[in-house]
Amino acid sequence: MNYQVLIADDYRMIRQMFEEIIKGAGGRYSLAGTVDNAEEAITFCRFHKVDLVVMDVVMGSGMDGIDAAAEIKKFSPNTKVLIVTSMPESSFIRRAKEAGVDSFWHKEVQDAPLLDVIDRTMEGESVYPNAMPEVWFGNTVSTSLTDRELDVLHGLVGGASNSEIAGDLGISERSVKQHITDMLNKTGFRSRLQLAVRARGDGIVINDCHTV
Repeated sequence: MNYQVLIADDYRMIRQMFEEIIKGAGGRYSLAGTVDNAEEAITFCRFHKVDLVVMDVVMGSGMDGIDAAAEIKKFSPNTKVLIVTSMPESSFIRRAKEAGVDSFWHKEVQDAPLLDVIDRTMEGESVYPNAMPEVWFGNTVSTSLTDRELDVLHGLVGGASNSEIAGDLGISERSVKQHITDMLNKTGFRSRLQLAVRARGDGIVINDCHTV
């Protein structure tokens, strides 16, 4: 069987690397095309035969890869989607599963080679990591933050006030303040602004990917 593969990534070097993997797979796969943004991936899948999309999450401005995957699945449910990312954003795995993404692969911390994940995906397996990679965040590691602290952190990165975060999460402002204090104590950062700036800069929270 020869499967048609579309590669969607905004970095040319990554696209080229993925192309070489596809071309070197012993004839099992053919390169259907390459695009550098999510909207083009959707359009390509509408008008071409694509068996697998290998797609990054964050590709500059516009729609992200997970939202694009959900759109592709609506009109082409048999097209398999493998999401790839280099960022440790905590919500990506949850969002990918909700969008119907078949498999998920992290560029920096690889549980298995990409071609292995591609093969397993095309055989009908859903391949996901157990968790996103652990990165240093101030004096602690990203995985030391609780789910609720990450929820609050998403709000901070989005510029929300304590009252807005409390309303979004259905908790009290006092609880929001306590979560912020706990994160400052863990990380050693001096202020909520520094907490938000570092979270965004380190890729722990990507607020423009609808994670609030």
